[in-house]
Amino acid sequence: MSEYSEHEVQREVTELESKSATAARIFDLRRIIGGLFVVYGVIVMIAGFTASDAEIAKAQGVNINLWTGLGMLLLGLLFLLWLKLRPAAPPTPPPAQEKTSE
Repeated sequence: MSEYSEHEVQREVTELESKSATAARIFDLRRIIGGLFVVYGVIVMIAGFTASDAEIAKAQGVNINLWTGLGMLLLGLLFLLWLKLRPAAPPTPPPAQEKTSE
């Protein structure tokens, strides 16, 4: 005689599958990469806004921090938009096998 009934085992399996799907959505690489690019882009843009004339002259008259920060910010926002438009699909459960009584 088993300790668990078939119903309890099925309930546990369903609960674990839902936790797994939630973990897959939380740790989606697009979210991590997009978030990091947004944060770093903002930091580099702030450095670009506060750049002195000497720093801009070193870069041949281009405020490289401002443009790089803007590019990083846009890339991060594109990753997050991609995540929003195409969310990760939850894993599909394997097909149930029919019981045969012999």
